[in-house]
Amino acid sequence: MPELPEVETVRRGLAPALVGKRIAKAKTRRADLRFPFPTRFAARLRGRRVDSLERRAKYLLAHLDDGNVWVTHLGMTGRWSILGSKKQPGDFYYAEPPDPTHTHVVIDMESGARLEFNDPRRFGYMDLIPEDALEAHPWFKGMGPEPLGNAFNLPYLKKAFAHKKAPVKAALLDQRVVAGLGNIYVVEALYRAGIAPTKPAGRIAAVRLERLFHAIRAVLEEAIEAGGSTLSDYAGVDGAQGGFQHRFRVYDREGEPCLTKDCGGTIVRAVHSGRSTFWCPRCQR
Repeated sequence: MPELPEVETVRRGLAPALVGKRIAKAKTRRADLRFPFPTRFAARLRGRRVDSLERRAKYLLAHLDDGNVWVTHLGMTGRWSILGSKKQPGDFYYAEPPDPTHTHVVIDMESGARLEFNDPRRFGYMDLIPEDALEAHPWFKGMGPEPLGNAFNLPYLKKAFAHKKAPVKAALLDQRVVAGLGNIYVVEALYRAGIAPTKPAGRIAAVRLERLFHAIRAVLEEAIEAGGSTLSDYAGVDGAQGGFQHRFRVYDREGEPCLTKDCGGTIVRAVHSGRSTFWCPRCQR
């Protein structure tokens, strides 16, 4: 599933085609994705201007000029494409162009750009939510701060982890603690901070918690700069695939030597809550 850096890459790729532009036509080719489209979805998008395009956790939020927010979640295989563009925003899963039979939403802009949403597994979803109801919506209510925003700081992390018995990896994946963090980048941040994923969150010493805080931000910033991570055999001729997978220090490196200088350990893998965890038992404590 695309994580925060991938969704942010999609947002940055879509913004020039959407922000300040007006939607000429919209079309849905089926009644639902993971959930049904909202009533009169295509008709309600038609003629609307996109005032801004933001990301909240793993959601894309297009703020429209009628006071609604067009919300998109990519699910596992959702992909936005801009037809005729040399660079596809967030092209993370396909070595070949997407099968048009899985293109479920088509957006034509007054500028002439055409945007298509393709999702073979249909775990993505969209909705139109009034701006003033967004924070109270079940998808966003109780969501923690953005890990790259000002509200996510060291005092906040100390307070959020205080007395927590849950493993630190589980705590960081809890969207109520911090929004948008996913498995890959939590694993990478814990490795950089030298903290075992099974360590109780409330028992991490202050100096190590500070290392973790900076590692989280560094990993996300590097991943965004690299366009996210490509986890399959995608090889786009336009260079749109992510490149951070080439910088993994621990993720997907089971049985390989630890990259920490003078460690001498070997990366191991375990499955926690259905997700693969990779770490070095020697240098992560």
